[in-house]
Amino acid sequence: MTLVNVLASEETYLGKRSLKITDNGNNTELKFLKIGNLNFSNGIIEIDISGKPAQTSSKDARGFVGIAFRIADDNSRFECIYLRPTNGRAEEQERRNHSVQYISYPDFPWHKLRKDFPEKYESYVDLQPGEWTKIKIEVEGNKAKLYVHGNSQPTLIINDLKLGTDINGSIGLWIGPGTEAHFSNAYVYKKQ
Repeated sequence: MTLVNVLASEETYLGKRSLKITDNGNNTELKFLKIGNLNFSNGIIEIDISGKPAQTSSKDARGFVGIAFRIADDNSRFECIYLRPTNGRAEEQERRNHSVQYISYPDFPWHKLRKDFPEKYESYVDLQPGEWTKIKIEVEGNKAKLYVHGNSQPTLIINDLKLGTDINGSIGLWIGPGTEAHFSNAYVYKKQ
């Protein structure tokens, strides 16, 4: 495992053995624990995740937590699907609609996708900061689906992953700025 602009430790959190990952303070979107020796292109990633704003974070922190996949060896590119837990039960509907997000680093950050393709790469799902959330990501070619809370229907569908179909790379436990996250029960099923 490689730490990329994050700090990590083992911890029991809400009854589960987990990896605790926190922001190291560097101002970058490259924030993940990269799992080495795992060349992933297509398949399924299942994991329990929990994210919340760290005590020292700004008021704009949302507890961003998710999974980066197809990470290049040099970290120059990756796809990512993540949650914004504080948005899940916000009092404003527009903010709730931004509970789940897809990004593609470096060319398609969240703000570009939201501006150029409103509502296409974001969705709502009920979330609570600091609580365990089970997610499953299915990746096949240039398509990905996110399932949350064990639901049989996807919360988010991406039909045009920005890096294309023939890309592979590592998987990373991803966080955003000002986040304290926990990850547990990770399973990866690779498909050729």
